[in-house]
Amino acid sequence: MEFLRPATWGEALAAKAEHPSALPIAGGTDVMVELNFDVHRPSAILDLNRVAELAEWSQDGGVVRLGAAVPYARIIAELSGPLPGLALASRTVGSPQIRNRGSVGGNLGAASPAGDAHPALLAAGRDVCVEAASVRGTRLIPIDDFYTGVKRNSLAADELIRAVRVPVADGPQQFSKIGTRNAMVIAVCAFGFALHPGSGTVGTGIGSAAPTPRRAVEAEEYLRGVLAERGLWESGEALGTEVVQRFGELVKAAASPIDDVRGTAEYRRHALAVLARRTLAWTWNDYGKQIRSAA
Repeated sequence: MEFLRPATWGEALAAKAEHPSALPIAGGTDVMVELNFDVHRPSAILDLNRVAELAEWSQDGGVVRLGAAVPYARIIAELSGPLPGLALASRTVGSPQIRNRGSVGGNLGAASPAGDAHPALLAAGRDVCVEAASVRGTRLIPIDDFYTGVKRNSLAADELIRAVRVPVADGPQQFSKIGTRNAMVIAVCAFGFALHPGSGTVGTGIGSAAPTPRRAVEAEEYLRGVLAERGLWESGEALGTEVVQRFGELVKAAASPIDDVRGTAEYRRHALAVLARRTLAWTWNDYGKQIRSAA
């Protein structure tokens, strides 16, 4: 196995072009597990830890450009304001040691349906995109097009993830996760939710309950219609039990889970409905408080 250690981004792209099968590593929280258990034995490892720009983030107007190797610990500490949903999801990742090493770029590269960052990214809006680069140039991949199958993504063989671009939140966001214990656990299922009052839309993200992370599209459209028809964006009044229950059922219907060692498909569907109802109630309660305080 070859070990490649570029010092710059240009060197990293050149190495990936020359060795398309090389496996990128930065935090290594997923890669090292697979190597240790002999699940994956790549021909080469591409160590990106010396590429400093991957561990940087910036905000330009209404968009945060998050470097692929910015660790979860820094997202929690530095981005809970502009990216609250992603910061909440980051809090549930592994242990403090893993949060200090793991990153959203690693989650995207692994493309596991159980990755904690995915539901929050999907819920953050359809303008979220992954910045993929190669020696041929850079392209932006919409988050909805990024996941192509179980642990598969739309990156070309010679591409690396440089950053992910996420709109700054203009409303409350939430993330909930169920596991077999309260920490250091892979999700049995997870749900991300966001209110986007600027566009009059809502965002959802389902994790660990389908072959890929996915949206609950019908649930989004249902709630968007209710909020618009009843003038609730302006009033912030209570949604009512019927709306909350219906939203939960539509989220449940959007999942296509399996039975595995962490939980049954039936349990995952039930749990998603509960998570959806709770996250909707929490975010709408926060939004109502904002409306009343601004009045």
